Amino acid sequence: MPLSKFDGLELPASADFHVHLRDGPLMKAVVPTVRRGGVNTVYAMPNLVPPLTSASDAMAYKQRLQQEDPSINYLMTLYLHEKITPAVVKGAKAQGIVGIKSYPAGVTTNSSSGVLDYEVFYPVFRAMEQCGMVLNLHGECPSDHGKNITILNAESSFLPTLKSLHAQFPKLKIVLEHCTTREAVEAVNECGPNVVGTITAHHLYLVVDDWADDPFCYCKPVAKWPSDREALILAAVSGTGKFFFGSDSAPHDMTAKKGGRGKTAAGVFTQPYTTQLVLGALEQAIERKVITEEEVTEEILTGFLGGYGRNFYGISDSSNEKIVLRKGGEVIQESVTGVGVEVVPFRRGQSTWSIEWK
Repeated sequence: MPLSKFDGLELPASADFHVHLRDGPLMKAVVPTVRRGGVNTVYAMPNLVPPLTSASDAMAYKQRLQQEDPSINYLMTLYLHEKITPAVVKGAKAQGIVGIKSYPAGVTTNSSSGVLDYEVFYPVFRAMEQCGMVLNLHGECPSDHGKNITILNAESSFLPTLKSLHAQFPKLKIVLEHCTTREAVEAVNECGPNVVGTITAHHLYLVVDDWADDPFCYCKPVAKWPSDREALILAAVSGTGKFFFGSDSAPHDMTAKKGGRGKTAAGVFTQPYTTQLVLGALEQAIERKVITEEEVTEEILTGFLGGYGRNFYGISDSSNEKIVLRKGGEVIQESVTGVGVEVVPFRRGQSTWSIEWK
């Protein structure tokens, strides 16, 4: 069996550098699942309603998260918005805010307040470059049928913007979030060491056929072609440190995923099984002969699941917590429930690896 060599392997706790933990009842339902995925550090996205556009908002949100599970290290972000100024950047940095997330207007969940013109934010980016804050990019252009842009080429259409921002601000740390295309992998590799990319667990599994008829596999950016999926697999095991794990786990109540009353909500929920799903995806890639078992080493797993990201962000894991990988008969639960909410996990009902905390 592929990767059975890792049954019983002890690794540092995983770090998830892109996660949506929501607020209110959804937050209360999903935050307790973080550690079940082998994760003790999360980079929390700011696209709440209203979005987090001040340090005080972000720190108040962090307190709410800590009330649900104080054992997790929550890394906080702001939402790039007209309210963000160089002074806000410097004040946020002083309070421990790690980065600022850019959403193109209207492309995904709670992005209606997003960016229409990046140039107007150049003073903000310059301040971020100077004080060491990270710019996290949702790398898509809004659909524009006049320009032949749809959800299928929205990421590729955005890549010139990534390269332009890097050229303008070469010392600014930039993360191209949730890469989905071979072109995105190539673009990140072509940029300097300050530009990296995150890769989700679900994009290591999915292609366009999977989400076309299953709303629980539908997210933004959408999964693309088999060749794109294989490029992500190769990037994940490349060992360069340019790509690391960010689940983009995005919970929605089941009613928002079923559609029928407007648009189907974009987001795939992987939080309870993030580390386990990565292992499963690598196994499938070995079976498809995209990679070999020998290419998946303990060093690669440790780096992709947290080490590379911690190095990029300059974060140490002072807890020294360990997880143990188990290849067994665990089955992904059908749903996670809370007060008035029910969320369906990715690959529900299918077998998965297990995680034990040491």
